[in-house]
Amino acid sequence: MKYVLLICGDESAAEHANDGCDGWSEEMAERGVLRGGAGLRPPSDATTLRVREGEVLLSDGPFAETKEQLGGFCLIECADLDEAIEIAAAHPAAAYGTIEIRPLIEL
Repeated sequence: MKYVLLICGDESAAEHANDGCDGWSEEMAERGVLRGGAGLRPPSDATTLRVREGEVLLSDGPFAETKEQLGGFCLIECADLDEAIEIAAAHPAAAYGTIEIRPLIEL
């Protein structure tokens, strides 16, 4: 089953942006469960798009004001939710932020 790990943190998590994953990515690649992922630039660099009544509306920054921000994601493929939880718990960001584990809809 495929899952996306959404890595979130408050503004203090930005100090970890260049830390890397401390060997986590390499370990998960060796296990054959890591399918991809990337860190994201800060919300201040975002552009938000909406289409309303056929008109494209753009705004700078994130859509919602929130304390937690999406900092990156990892795509994994594993046997089940229990294994996905074990994989996410081993990610260094779990120690200072939040990791949302979400199954993908496969077409």
